[in-house]
Amino acid sequence: MERFFKKLVSPLIGTQEAESSHKRKRLDSNSNFEVPPDPGLRPPISNYDPNDHDFVRRQYLQAGPRQPILHDFPQTLFGDKQRRFKKAWYSQYPYWLEYSIQKDAAYCLCCYLFKPENREGGGDAFTSTGFKNWKNKKSLDEHVGGLNSAHNLAMKKCQDLMKQNQHIQTVLERKSKRSKNTYRLRLTATVDCIRWLLRQGLAFRGHDESKKSLNRGNFLELLQFLADHNAQIEGVVLKNAPGKMMLIAPPIQKDIIKAAAIETTNKIMEELGDDLFSVLVDESRDVSCKEQMAVLLRYVSKQGSIVERFLAVVHVKETTSISLKESLEELFCRHKLSFSRLRGQGYDGASNMRGEFNGLKALILNENSSAYYVHCFAHQLQLVLVAVAEKHKRIATLFEDLSTAQNTVGVSCKRRDKLREKRAAEVQEALGNDELSTGTGLNQEIGLARPVETRWSSHYKSLTNLTILFGYIMAVLDDIMENAEDSRQGAKASRLLDSLTTFEFAFSCIFMKNVLGITHELSQALQKKRARDFKCCSIGWSN
Repeated sequence: MERFFKKLVSPLIGTQEAESSHKRKRLDSNSNFEVPPDPGLRPPISNYDPNDHDFVRRQYLQAGPRQPILHDFPQTLFGDKQRRFKKAWYSQYPYWLEYSIQKDAAYCLCCYLFKPENREGGGDAFTSTGFKNWKNKKSLDEHVGGLNSAHNLAMKKCQDLMKQNQHIQTVLERKSKRSKNTYRLRLTATVDCIRWLLRQGLAFRGHDESKKSLNRGNFLELLQFLADHNAQIEGVVLKNAPGKMMLIAPPIQKDIIKAAAIETTNKIMEELGDDLFSVLVDESRDVSCKEQMAVLLRYVSKQGSIVERFLAVVHVKETTSISLKESLEELFCRHKLSFSRLRGQGYDGASNMRGEFNGLKALILNENSSAYYVHCFAHQLQLVLVAVAEKHKRIATLFEDLSTAQNTVGVSCKRRDKLREKRAAEVQEALGNDELSTGTGLNQEIGLARPVETRWSSHYKSLTNLTILFGYIMAVLDDIMENAEDSRQGAKASRLLDSLTTFEFAFSCIFMKNVLGITHELSQALQKKRARDFKCCSIGWSN
């Protein structure tokens, strides 16, 4: 009856133990596991999750037995004599003997890690309660026992655990030379595709990446292209690769991209070394309206040439000058740079954060007076021209009428086509009458260029195209005024036609075209390579 009761109850007990084991929290192998400094304070191995036992044991073995040497071991009265633990025992039992200062007791590290419960070899004296019988040193030898004692078996398990080549996990993860080569081939194909897409600045993902899709995105289509021209890649990467070993998942792509970014940055830092450098900063707000700074480094390479390298895009929570400086300092610390090596700084004078950049410039100069601020000369020239044009009413009216003409004529494809047709017909007639020369780059199709404040020479190009297309624009406006379905469009075209045919507009257009022609030559000279190397600090504001 008792045997039947045990059989009936034991499954329930096993289920409860399994549930309690399941509730134990797993350890994070990436975190630092702290081994208790005192053997008397450590919890039993059974308290840890079974899947973490080997990890915990390995941490204990790597830390080694706790053997305090400088401690003043307390004495205990045994009969009429004082006895205590002797540190000379450490040399006799160096691999397993431990001493607990808190409990004044000796422990066995190997038995604590591997000795099963209810086995011979000292009971719980060397594992949980501790050995304190200092007058009976023979108990240490008795604990060791023979070859097949519980202590020696536990010690053998410790040695096997530290031999990773014999560990079951290592055996399971060991792969043949052929599997390693196929894995390397898959990885190489993926890395080559990612490198090419990164160099070209193309998107990776596709709208529909299923196998039935006609366009699975740039990455998968490029990988398929490589497979079509390389039978080895086709057989290893796409056809015979296990589902989780194809190395084409988006998380893997992102990991490789991050690795490429790290390697590129390390190469830039290696090229820079301990030399001096300048920093170029520009506002780079993304489509999600997050304020960001694009940071570039400008320095002299080992070959003696001036180079500019993109370093990072830094997200800034606030656009105050102090916040910008803190973000820049954090970036410098991450790459082991310092403001003391800074010899120049440049910012976009037309940026939305130009006021904050001015404050940042002052903060850096206060910390390092040698970090001279140099504005891009070509960009500065453009800003001066725009500022002067906005101050003069007649010139401001000129560009306002020009913008209205661009919006009116270029608002629809039909009006643009009419402008092109009239221009093409006259050019064709002039070529037939030998009034125009033919050759490469001559008689190209042109349109109304829109002036932009931060685009160099854009105002000059707009006025030049306007003088060439003036007659065709008048013809298109006449056509709109006569054939407009909406009376408001006809009235707008009529007012614009009257404005463009005034003496003030014609005089202002020709005058500004001649003036901007002079500054255009200066702007082109400032953009030349030699001038830019020594005087210009442009970071991408050119057209």
